[in-house]
Parts: sequence; C-alpha cells; structure tokens
Amino acid sequence: MYTLDPDKIIATLQTLEQRIGERFPGSGLLRVSGQLTRIARAATANIARIARANVPLRAAVACLLGLAGAMIVWFVVKALDLETSTELTSIVQGVDASVSLLLVLGGAAFYLSTLESRWRRDAALAALHEFRSIVHVIDMHQLTKDPTALGAPRTSSSPERSMSKIELLRYLSYCSELLSLSGKVAALYADKLRDPVIIEAVGDIERLTTELSQKMWQKIELVEEHMHDRPPSSSLAPKIGA
Repeated sequence: MYTLDPDKIIATLQTLEQRIGERFPGSGLLRVSGQLTRIARAATANIARIARANVPLRAAVACLLGLAGAMIVWFVVKALDLETSTELTSIVQGVDASVSLLLVLGGAAFYLSTLESRWRRDAALAALHEFRSIVHVIDMHQLTKDPTALGAPRTSSSPERSMSKIELLRYLSYCSELLSLSGKVAALYADKLRDPVIIEAVGDIERLTTELSQKMWQKIELVEEHMHDRPPSSSLAPKIGA
C-alpha cells in the first residue's frame, strides 16, 4: 500500500526554499516558503497527536458499558430467583426505573464513544484551515505578476514590475510548486487519519491548489510566448526546471 512520506515532502520543500532564496533573496515568497516548510515539519507530530488514543475517555466509555452490563445481569439473576407474585411486582417496578437508567447510561456511552472522533476531526480541520490560508497567500503573491503587462506603460497606481521575463517565469513556477506541495502536506492528514470529513476537506484544498496552479501555468504560457515570439499554445503542461 502506497503512503505519502512526510520526510520526502519536507526535503522537497527545503530544496524549493533554497531555490527561491537563491533567485529571490529577501522576497515575500521566500518567507511563505519558509512558513510552509515549518508547517510541514510540525505536521507529522500534529497528526500523531491527533491520532493518539484518548485513554481516559475510552476508560469512561468502558466503565459505563460495564455498569450497564452488570445491571442487565442483575435483572436476569433476580428474575430467575422469583418465587412469589409480591417479588414479581417489586421487580417489575424496579425494571421500569432501571430501564430508564440503562437508557441514560447507553446514551452517555454513545456520546462519549463519538466524542473522540469528533475531537479528532475538529483538531484536523483546524490544522487544515492553515493550509487553506497559506494557499491564498501564495496566490496573492502572484496576482500582480501579469505577463500581459510586459512592456506596457505604467500608471501612477501600477504595481512595481522590475522582473525580467526569465525571473517572472521562475517566480510563477515557484508559486505553482508551492501550491502543489501545500496540497501534498495537507494530504498527510487524510492519509493518516482516514476520516471521511477530513478526506473531503483535504480534497477541497487539493482542488483549490489545482485551480490556482492552472491559472499560473496560463501566465507561464504567456511569458514563454513573449520569450520565443511564437503563436499561442494550448498546452498547459508544467515545465520542469530549476
């Protein structure tokens, strides 16, 4: 069975952070890359903490179930020892009250048995929200990197565009790689916890990163068209490079 290796994801992120630092030292994208690397390092320990069994909670559930079982056994034993109608009347009266108590104990046991999974789910969703936030931060960094503005006259409100075509190409590629790796780190939660709600949340993040990455590769296509002075191409396949 194939599983994601967090160590390899972290190593890939570290390499990408070094590449961004060498080409764009001191940039905001470098800081985002460093933050994503730190989140990835913490993810393994966070997942292990979330997946860890809650022993006190499970012990409480076991005690409630044991108490309910003991009451049922007591009822059976008393019923087998009945000798007179008076005893039968007393037992029937006790059964009515005891059944209510059993329902309360059963409800409490059921609530506690689902409490652990709900706590685990809430903790994982809180962690995944951080990935959704960082994905939007990455997208914000590339918003002003518009290839259609290459060579266009600036206005007083135009953003600073000092990158060359090669630098713009690499910047957009780095943004796309960061998006992809964000999805891979988030997928560690679905890979280890296997909760349907968590899996769906991770799927939403992966769909978001894919959609944003597609927009970046459209920009990359435009930059390459400017560089090679060739007609537009319909291919959006990623180019692998430094």
